[in-house]
Amino acid sequence: MKTRKNRITEITKAVAAAAGVVSACRGRRLVILLFMGAFISLSLPAKAQCEANNEAFKSGEHVMYDLFFNWKFIWTKAGMASLTTNATTYHAKPAYRINMLSVGSKKADFFFKMRDTLTCIIGEQLEPYYFRKAAEEGKRYTVDEALFTYRDGVCYVRQKRTHRDGKISRTEHNDSRCIYDMLSILAQARSYDPADYKVGQAIRFPMATGRKVEEQTLIYRGKKTFTAENDTTYRCLVFSLVEYDKGEEKEVITFYITDDKNHLPVRLDLNLHFGSAKAFLRSVSGNRYPLTSIIVK
Repeated sequence: MKTRKNRITEITKAVAAAAGVVSACRGRRLVILLFMGAFISLSLPAKAQCEANNEAFKSGEHVMYDLFFNWKFIWTKAGMASLTTNATTYHAKPAYRINMLSVGSKKADFFFKMRDTLTCIIGEQLEPYYFRKAAEEGKRYTVDEALFTYRDGVCYVRQKRTHRDGKISRTEHNDSRCIYDMLSILAQARSYDPADYKVGQAIRFPMATGRKVEEQTLIYRGKKTFTAENDTTYRCLVFSLVEYDKGEEKEVITFYITDDKNHLPVRLDLNLHFGSAKAFLRSVSGNRYPLTSIIVK
């Protein structure tokens, strides 16, 4: 982590992300924000800067979350989300397949119907290869796909969005930095130790969003403890994803990740157009390391 961080340039200081599921709005999916904090250097060619050693997870990891919505001061359980990681192959090479499934409850469907399925394939060194997102949110249904390739020190991404009526839109982008999707970024970010972050530090990174590549901004808020509904207390690193409207900072999501080698998110607070939402870790199995962030009372 320290060696990578010392090589950060002024143009891009970081890459970060996280994951979840509760809004059609840009940047408001829990899945985008589950894990953030990976630093990269522009001194490396595009593919090299996408590559990193996997320090956080292993094949067979399975994580479950409970989702809650707030509607006119009433909190209600809104559904669940699952995140699984398994070994696979891509073009005859070893790889990882990450799946995120989120399903709203029948009660939540009354306010906002949500069914999202996301899949990504990354290399053993965590470089993104393929991403797909099928999202039914309210009356809207879309399928996004992204294909990543690398050539002459440049990262290329071809994106396709298919609508419910069959209409297809296609876009292409390239960047001298690595471009990530909603799931590959979380895999990268989990492998870095953010011990050298400074409170208030802004982290910027490019992300493929289905039709274009957008710059995202993450701010490190510091360390806090969080007690879950099962009375388990965790030491956490706190981050916020923010947007800027006419120069004013607007906090979109605040999330808490375990301050241990797993870097698992245990709580996410989201500000939505129609209210607010929270996600809480329910269970995890197949984790690579013990959850040493748990505070024993």
